[in-house]
Amino acid sequence: MRLIAMGTLLAASVLCCAADSGAGGASGGDSGEARRDRMVVTQIEARGVDQPCVLDAMRSIPRERFVPAPLENDAYRDGPLPIGHGQTISQPYIVALMTELIEPQPEMRVLEIGTGSGYQAAVLAECVADVYTIEIIPELGRQAAARLDSLGYTNIHTHVGDGYDGWPDEAPFDGIVVTAAPSEIPEPLLDQLALGGRLVIPVGRGSQDLVVVTRTEQGLEQRVETPVRFVPMTGKAEQ
Repeated sequence: MRLIAMGTLLAASVLCCAADSGAGGASGGDSGEARRDRMVVTQIEARGVDQPCVLDAMRSIPRERFVPAPLENDAYRDGPLPIGHGQTISQPYIVALMTELIEPQPEMRVLEIGTGSGYQAAVLAECVADVYTIEIIPELGRQAAARLDSLGYTNIHTHVGDGYDGWPDEAPFDGIVVTAAPSEIPEPLLDQLALGGRLVIPVGRGSQDLVVVTRTEQGLEQRVETPVRFVPMTGKAEQ
């Protein structure tokens, strides 16, 4: 499969799995429910994601509410879509994968860096107790907050600011999901990871890897999950 990359559309996608086919796109008079179910079966379960709460979340959340109106018919395609300001809503599979990698549990508190459209936060919120999400672009942050509020989410806490520093007043977190790629893992995020917690983050400026860091009694354990391509982390991460 080829990497999706068009101008500023640096795909939040898995390099080996990104595709530009119409799978999951609009088809005749399909209902949103039918489109979501097809997306889950063909794009997510078929690639090995099997966490029940993740699959249930992606079957229930109206992804078309998180994309610009002209792109609503493309909401369930197997790839990222632009949401303005040079940012994207991630490929459905990568949203599911990153959620599964934190091993979500109902009592968990999770930090997300890079709210974007709010879709990843919504998926997380279906699986954990509370989601704290930070967006560096004020307009996107305000739009996402309003969208999530209109959908009835009361366990998502939004903030506009630089996610490089995390959210220290609410730390520690049982899981941290980062949706933009720094060249190195920010130290403040590691510091805010609870014992047993997992940080899932794309790392790299050219070649990128999706990295999972777990805090154990012995310290931090790190593994590379898969090559990916995300938009770069801005703000302090650029310095």
